[in-house]
Amino acid sequence: MSVEKLKEIIERSRRIVFFGGAGVSTASGIPDFRSEDGLYSEKYKGISPEEILSATYFLLHTTEFYDFYRRHMIYPDAKPNAVHRYLYMLEKRDKLRGIVTQNIDGLHREAGNKRVYELHGSVRENYCVDCEAEYPLEKILQSEGVPRCDRCGGIIKPWVVLYGEIPDKYTMIGAQREISGADTMIVAGTSLSVEPAASLIDDFGGRNLVVINKSPTPADERATLLIREDVEEVFRRLSEE
Repeated sequence: MSVEKLKEIIERSRRIVFFGGAGVSTASGIPDFRSEDGLYSEKYKGISPEEILSATYFLLHTTEFYDFYRRHMIYPDAKPNAVHRYLYMLEKRDKLRGIVTQNIDGLHREAGNKRVYELHGSVRENYCVDCEAEYPLEKILQSEGVPRCDRCGGIIKPWVVLYGEIPDKYTMIGAQREISGADTMIVAGTSLSVEPAASLIDDFGGRNLVVINKSPTPADERATLLIREDVEEVFRRLSEE
């Protein structure tokens, strides 16, 4: 009944915003971060992943940062799953006004969506910290150690928001604009524990707030519809119906 109710909400809605987290991409083979068996559940060479993925660690231990980053943060063979494909269909129907994602895998754009607000950046975009020359993901994958700029020799940094950095101002503004203007917001695959991204749901004042997550979130009490199931399974059933 919950999936049928969600389908009814989607059909009645005119301006849907999707807010997603790591649970959206697990079906594509990308592990989450904060579950019991997630990336953050154990240390790496005695150092917590949160510390390694910080701006300070990147500056002081760039070689070690990239060793961890290539091993645990990049999944070049991952492909869009049922969630990504269904959202692309909704955008083509002009029902989906925007995707606000905490994920850095770039799968929403690979699926074809254009209205994507990547709050924490994307592994698919990289730049030289000195001359700002831009590089694709292949530059990181095909290099060893610290990747260097072909133009000036500077260090290349992923366009990913590290701990200690703040999200891009214009990405945040765009996400807030879409959320505040939506009549339906679907929050899926996120524990809503990372700020400032999690507070964006406070900008939503529309009719339907749908929460799809296997574990509790701070938004559950506000939800019009609460679904305690796997995100990809829910959207696969939506597609079948």
